[in-house]
Amino acid sequence: MKKNLYMLILVLVFGFGAYFYYNFVYVEQPRKIRRLKSDITVMNEKLISAQILARELDLVAKLIEKNLALSAKDSLAEDASMPFLNDITEIMNDLGIKLLRMDPGLKINMRDYIKTPYKMRIECTYEELGMFINRMEKSERLITVEGFEIDNAIRKIKDRREKMERPNTHRVDVSVSTLTLIKR
Repeated sequence: MKKNLYMLILVLVFGFGAYFYYNFVYVEQPRKIRRLKSDITVMNEKLISAQILARELDLVAKLIEKNLALSAKDSLAEDASMPFLNDITEIMNDLGIKLLRMDPGLKINMRDYIKTPYKMRIECTYEELGMFINRMEKSERLITVEGFEIDNAIRKIKDRREKMERPNTHRVDVSVSTLTLIKR
């Protein structure tokens, strides 16, 4: 019983001590300072968001600038645009991809842009194909990969051994399209 009484007194002393400390000794920050502190936090978050958006908008503006033609007769809107062909061949040379055939299709005039399809047959490994598609999509030119078909038939193993080619290369048919924005 004595232990319980001592425990009760101890709890009451600590309770009154905490009450006294938080009401008289510890001075709480005034409400205005707390409100300003939260406002500063919100403003900092908005500033960081604005900086990120500004960086992204710069990249978008650069992308539009590189793909904007003044008219449908501009060099960017041609059926076989030389800047695009140069970019693609540079990427292929960097990755060691062998271009077997490339056929530009007829351009398709849309309302705000021109779509120029290309069909390519390349010879590469799966890893090189992935890096090739990744680099094409990251280029400054607006390129969409419409699809690809990999010819990895077993019957080619015999032919490859005779030709002494790399055994893990495959022929891939890739369909891509370039998009050229038209200024109106």
